[in-house]
Amino acid sequence: MYYRGAVEGAANTESGSRVFVYEVVGLRQSEETDQTNYQIRNSGSVFIKVPYSRMNQEMRRITRLGGRIVSIQPVSVLQQTNGKATSAKSAYEENGNATPVNAEPPVQQQPQKNETKGKTMTQAKAKKDAHADVPVNIYRPNAPYIGKCISNEPLVGENGIGIVQHLKFDISGGNLRYVEGQSIGIIPPGLDKNGKPEKLRLYSIASTRHGDDVDDKTVSLCVRQLEYKHPETGETVYGVCSTYLCNLKPGDEVKITGPVGKEMLLPPDEDANVIMMATGTGIAPMRAYLWRMFKDAERAVNPEYQFKGFSWLIFGVPTTPNILYKEELEEIQGKYPDNFRLTYAISREQKNPQGGRMYIQDRVAEHADELWSLIKNEKTHTYICGLRGMEDGIDAALSAAAAKEGVNWSDYQKEIKKAGRWHVETY
Repeated sequence: MYYRGAVEGAANTESGSRVFVYEVVGLRQSEETDQTNYQIRNSGSVFIKVPYSRMNQEMRRITRLGGRIVSIQPVSVLQQTNGKATSAKSAYEENGNATPVNAEPPVQQQPQKNETKGKTMTQAKAKKDAHADVPVNIYRPNAPYIGKCISNEPLVGENGIGIVQHLKFDISGGNLRYVEGQSIGIIPPGLDKNGKPEKLRLYSIASTRHGDDVDDKTVSLCVRQLEYKHPETGETVYGVCSTYLCNLKPGDEVKITGPVGKEMLLPPDEDANVIMMATGTGIAPMRAYLWRMFKDAERAVNPEYQFKGFSWLIFGVPTTPNILYKEELEEIQGKYPDNFRLTYAISREQKNPQGGRMYIQDRVAEHADELWSLIKNEKTHTYICGLRGMEDGIDAALSAAAAKEGVNWSDYQKEIKKAGRWHVETY
């Protein structure tokens, strides 16, 4: 999904996060040594500096390399006691290229003062702190990452409307990492109408942090080619960046910035309820969520996150061939019927109760009481992504359901926004 918006300013730095030092022994010397049939001398102690958000991932990386963690110490303690933080930093810069995860680390830390209170619906600060280590702006417009297109596959079926592509990019040559719900920027080649280099466009990421191949080497996008009639000339106009992306061929290079965004992140709670409402390419982050929750390969590499809650996707499209990722969605529905509910709103094929076209807001109205019952649960997070016009209809439907219990929806919505349980990204 593409949307307009300002790129976040300050990058996330180690100084703003909790950082730990792993002392590791037994790391292999190189990939080539794995192929030998005779004993290889193990390395001595290596000190690896690891941000809080990467602890679980780094542990798995160390295990894959045959290493064993001898100790884990906060950097602050080392700085105060034995001054090893500097040498640990150099070791981390050489070895630590792990993907971040939003899971609790395997070591128990004493809670900070502001974390000792009970988690209530309106405790927004606790939610914000939980995402303090999410990567932001690793690559900026003045120094983008140069990725390569691996594949560019059509998502719209025969007789569908428009062009939508699923693009997968190789990011193995750099340090680009991200989590579900974030976006990356794409800088198209060429000059704009003013003769200046084209500016970046932001697109929601459609893959999990591990990528479609679950190897931490790719990032994927869901892109619709923008096409419209010029209001004065009647000429067909095509979006610059979307057309560029939809026409990429495997091997083509692309300038990538980011990642950005913390508004659409999934809660770490494995028992959460996740309501998703999407139109068109707004399905992109929802696909990432669903893969993280339900795909076998993802669950295998995420032992710290095994979703056990309930998720519900309400997906609005114009025609059946425009149901993006249809086979994936229905496979998950068939495999996890107790944990995933799938509802379509197909505007040009289905009718609402008034005889008009069935839009996503009509489906929300149809299930408003069920949705309201879920939303009241403090474990429920709601995500809305897609065309901005659907928000008013969703609010109207939920207002009616809440009013049956004497609740003002507008006020209640403000509370759950403050609590970090209402997430919106529309364009």
